[in-house]
Amino acid sequence: MGKPNRVNQTIVSDFLLLGLSQWPEEQSLLFGVFLGMYLVTMLGNLLIILAISSDPHLHTPMYFFLANLSLTDACFTSASVPKMLANIHRQSQTISYSGCLTQLYFLLMFGGLDNCLLAVMAYDRYVAICQPLHYSTAMSPRLCALMLGLCWVLTNCPALMHTLLLTRVVFCGQKVISHFYCDPSALLKLACSDTHINELMIIAMGMLFLAVPLMLIVFSYARISQAVLSISSSGGRWKAFSTCGSHLTVVLLFYGSLMGVYLLPPSTHSAERESRAAVLYMVVIPMVNLFIYSLRNRDMKEALGRLFGGRAFILP
Repeated sequence: MGKPNRVNQTIVSDFLLLGLSQWPEEQSLLFGVFLGMYLVTMLGNLLIILAISSDPHLHTPMYFFLANLSLTDACFTSASVPKMLANIHRQSQTISYSGCLTQLYFLLMFGGLDNCLLAVMAYDRYVAICQPLHYSTAMSPRLCALMLGLCWVLTNCPALMHTLLLTRVVFCGQKVISHFYCDPSALLKLACSDTHINELMIIAMGMLFLAVPLMLIVFSYARISQAVLSISSSGGRWKAFSTCGSHLTVVLLFYGSLMGVYLLPPSTHSAERESRAAVLYMVVIPMVNLFIYSLRNRDMKEALGRLFGGRAFILP
């Protein structure tokens, strides 16, 4: 069985990414819109990272993980959007076999890392609100570094394993992917060899990257809600919960977009619907995140002001 796989891999050269639209007159608009969103995402996340790293007031666990989330968002978007923009510019739909697997690996890794960091940030807020006296020990710099390293390992190893398993799959027929990126499920539909292990791997990664982080986030916010509701004054409740507002908004946007597609009945699934959802959580939400964390956070606004030469950085 090994020989046909090797022969097939020498034959496979390109896949076709159909993108978001087949209409030529829409390509210029798509290029301009996605280029603008990509540049805003990259510049905004870079500013957040620079503001946090340059301001001693923000050298806390919450902002440490926020800086890493900004880096992850930038990398997650960069795994798919530049290739889409290049294809639109060149009026081409091709992506090489190796390029497709490389893109898939980085999408899985940074997508999983995004989920893991959101769960760790929820745990940080849980400790800060529910166990404030133990915060300095429970979220020490050493433990924060260990949690970040664990997130990288837990996302990198399954993503790499899934990508390597795909190299054993034999592809045949038309190699057309009805997305703007190399979607693993769409790739498996093009296979003419056994993909049982690959499908199990997708389920396992869904549990690891989505279900487990979501359970941790729900548990953290359930405990946070109990602690906040036990505060007697309404002002105290609002002050405690406002520290979670930005993170909770990002969580709802990210998981809401995923559940809005993948938890619907299979009969409602379509390539167009899945592509729109992918645009939302791969492109739009990473861009929106930076506005949520900067516009709603006074410390971030002050840090950005100091980054721009000490001038006031006033946002509505």
